[in-house]
Amino acid sequence: MRLYGNMWRWPYTGEVGTMLLLGFSLAQSVSAQLSCQAAETAQNLTQPHYNNTANKNTDADFLTPFIQSFLYTVQPHPFPKDLFLEIVNNPQQVQSNRKLMNEILVYEVGFLVCIAIGILYIFLMPIIGFFLACCRCCGNCGGKMYQKQTSSIHCLRRTLYFSVFAITIIIFAGNICMFRSNEALKVSVDQSPLELSNAIGDMHTFLVAVPQAMENVVSESYRTVQEVTKNLDDIGRQVGEKIQQHFRGTLDPALQSVKLLHQESLNTSDRLDKLNSSLAQLQSSIDHIQANVSAVRDRINQTLSKSECNGCHNLTEDMQKLTVDITISAPTLHEFQSAVDEVINADLQSKISEVEEFFNAIPQRVTNETKDLVQSSKEQLDGIAEQISQFSKDLSLSALNDVSGALNQLQSDINNLLTGVKTGENIRWVVGVVLCCVVLLVVACNILGLIVGPLGLSPNVDPTNRSRTSDCGGVFLMIGAGFSFLFSWLFMILVLLLFLLGGNMHTLICRPWSNGQLLKFLDTPGLIPNFELGPALGLKTNINLSDIYRDCEKNQPLWTTLHLYELVDLEDVLNVSKYTAQIQKEFENTDITLSSVNILSPELIKQLSNISAKATNFNSTAVTQQLNAISSINLNTTADKIDLLSNQQQTNIGDELQNEILNLRLIQADIETIIFPQVKNLNSSIKSLQSTLEKINGTVEEVLSKVGAAQDFLNTNTTQIVKTESRGFLDCQVDYFTAYAVWANIMVTQQVGRCGPVARAVDSVETVLCVNMVESLNAFWFSLGWCVMFFIPSIIFSIKLAKYYRRMKYSDVFDNHIIMNHIPRAQMKIT
Repeated sequence: MRLYGNMWRWPYTGEVGTMLLLGFSLAQSVSAQLSCQAAETAQNLTQPHYNNTANKNTDADFLTPFIQSFLYTVQPHPFPKDLFLEIVNNPQQVQSNRKLMNEILVYEVGFLVCIAIGILYIFLMPIIGFFLACCRCCGNCGGKMYQKQTSSIHCLRRTLYFSVFAITIIIFAGNICMFRSNEALKVSVDQSPLELSNAIGDMHTFLVAVPQAMENVVSESYRTVQEVTKNLDDIGRQVGEKIQQHFRGTLDPALQSVKLLHQESLNTSDRLDKLNSSLAQLQSSIDHIQANVSAVRDRINQTLSKSECNGCHNLTEDMQKLTVDITISAPTLHEFQSAVDEVINADLQSKISEVEEFFNAIPQRVTNETKDLVQSSKEQLDGIAEQISQFSKDLSLSALNDVSGALNQLQSDINNLLTGVKTGENIRWVVGVVLCCVVLLVVACNILGLIVGPLGLSPNVDPTNRSRTSDCGGVFLMIGAGFSFLFSWLFMILVLLLFLLGGNMHTLICRPWSNGQLLKFLDTPGLIPNFELGPALGLKTNINLSDIYRDCEKNQPLWTTLHLYELVDLEDVLNVSKYTAQIQKEFENTDITLSSVNILSPELIKQLSNISAKATNFNSTAVTQQLNAISSINLNTTADKIDLLSNQQQTNIGDELQNEILNLRLIQADIETIIFPQVKNLNSSIKSLQSTLEKINGTVEEVLSKVGAAQDFLNTNTTQIVKTESRGFLDCQVDYFTAYAVWANIMVTQQVGRCGPVARAVDSVETVLCVNMVESLNAFWFSLGWCVMFFIPSIIFSIKLAKYYRRMKYSDVFDNHIIMNHIPRAQMKIT
């Protein structure tokens, strides 16, 4: 077998570096015709579980529109950004700066008016109550137990009754709102530690998840490097098997046809051996018969030559023909057998084994040829993951640990204050319940007076004779008025303090927080000393808290929210060609020698052509004619002629001839039982051999055709196949990095650090502080103020109505002065 080498240099140029920038989908189309076993697509990052936004307390929602409308009326001005900036910048000169103080007073003018009204209420109510009490003690201001009876007294009583009833209902409604808002405030305060803890926990989870997500992205690069390293270790099998797949299409049919020819050659040789053996046996049998026939003929000739034999000369010609001296010859058969033997001696099986050994050794040959390449490429891969991981360090995510530590400290502080807050809230709730009960006491007194007074009142009874039940109703009304005088100014002090606290928290914190003005104020440069978020993160531009919150509301990733693209050039970090350039260079400088093989040598091809020619030239007709001549032998004919002659002879001559006739007939019997079956079998074998020769002739032609096609394919395509598959293998490895680069880019720019939980945490804090606590607090003072303001008409009308139910000491008689005209009586006149 002749071997010749195909030397191939790895053909890879810088075009790949440009193509890689087209992305993962294009990189897949660059690979070889056989599909590349690309890496499994990495899954999206798992987002942590976060709590929902804090639930709103709906117990005080029904008053929220009224309160907000009232506070907007009191304070319609927008958030005083400039005032706060001036106060923050010059906190020590606030009191001495008259202009600033005037601006503050002008801004708070609505609150100042309300404070003035509240102060008047606080001072006037106890004073008026004191003077009213003194005045009544002196018998004035309705203190004298005398009630003038007029025609409109009942109408006035009913008017006062329904007025007190309506005012009491209004106060009772406010009192119910007090109870609800007091309970809502308690629920809000009780739940606030848990809600704040959830918000802080979400922030902490987010801060921990961001570095972990970046670590997962970097870890995926390690897995990619490991996959490529594993493929490099398996380069012989992967590239070799694909080369083998290309070869199989033409090489396998050729080898299969050679195997078939080899097997048919063996079968044909076996048949030829059997045929020659049969011919030799037939020839031996014929020779034996010929010897017997010659002996009989000689004895007959001796008998016929005797003088006593009459007419024996007539059989001389027949005796000359009495012979079976036949020699079977088949020269073309021997020539064909010689050709078959030459093919068998050429050992086609060894040729097949040699080609299969070449075919099976392709993977190992590739492995051996790329050993140095694989080693140097693996050394290059060791540094790739470290280069990729460097960009996570450039993002300075360690600063998030400091924020996380601060949140942990805040959580600890909240836990430390929790006991004190619960105790204080319980006290506040008890005080609130007491206040509600005091207002409810006034309402109860009014309701009892409105119920008991009418039950015991008889309109036509003299005021000095009114029942104790009616008098008790009037006393209840006076008690309600007394309690109102006694507690209203104290309630107003509390209302004023809570109004200043809750109202300003709503107008200065909650309302600007809700409409975004507070975050814009915090974005003011210099407001917080040494706090510039952009430079602190190493950015070239500054970023605002309001912009961060707006992006987080949209659940944007930190990459765009914090402008991290200013810190890291992600396109450069994930530039695949930068990492694979050295590996590509190593591949370009690698020479791979892949030997080819001659499937069949020219000598063997010549022998196959020869066997085909011999098979074509094989002439079975001559052999068949010879066998047909043997089949036509009939010694009985001669025996019959001799038998006729023997009947005309003397006894001794006749007996001799009869003996030879018997011998001839016995020889004919042997021919028919021995020779004829052999001839028949030989005829059948020759016909079978003829069909085999036709088949083997076609097989040889098929072998020569397929082997020639396979040999031409190997000679012309081996180099190109090796180039294509080797390029495909390299592209496949590049696809690993390209796929990772695309995935990492998507993860970093779209998935890592989606800050929606931060916005929800901020919203939860707003909900806890403003929506739940501040609104509940405002609902409480609004309800209490509502009740306190309606105490004034309640006092007035209750005192007036009480006189209609209380027992008077002095009576007053009302005469209707109806004039009675005399109506004459009808008289009956009798005549």
